[in-house]
Amino acid sequence: MSYYADAVSQLIKMLENVDRWLTAGEEHAKKKSFDPNVLLTQRLAPDQFALLRQVQAACDAAKFFAARLSGKTAPSHPDTETNMAELHARIGAVTEYLKGFSAADFAGADTCIVPLGFAPGKGMKGADYAREMALPNFYFHCVTAYSILRHNGVELGKRDYIGNMAIIDI
Repeated sequence: MSYYADAVSQLIKMLENVDRWLTAGEEHAKKKSFDPNVLLTQRLAPDQFALLRQVQAACDAAKFFAARLSGKTAPSHPDTETNMAELHARIGAVTEYLKGFSAADFAGADTCIVPLGFAPGKGMKGADYAREMALPNFYFHCVTAYSILRHNGVELGKRDYIGNMAIIDI
């Protein structure tokens, strides 16, 4: 399997983890008798995205990683989610999109040029884009979503962040 296909499987895993964290947030809200959608407006700092936007950004980072490095078109998500159910659906749609990729889709990904929307006329080679921008950006939004939930009392731990591992007997 290729580096990129391996990375896509990790993106899927982490988005599935994010989905579970949101469910834990909903369970926490139910236990504490408040509307779980309140969590979506929470943030760690005044100038930082709220939980809702952190999850949308993680989804975008994942789908654009795969699309830009494979030369495919990413699905459109207009960021209209306003509640937990819609956010779960967004994560589900992105993970299903990612599951449609194979190692062969990333042939030439190392040397393809990824244009940078924030820097018109500039781009990055695929390998640099993956390593220096796309993957760090994805993990930034995931860990920030996790941290917002933890900051608001949702009982999550490191094991919840890492998720399932392929542990074997030795």
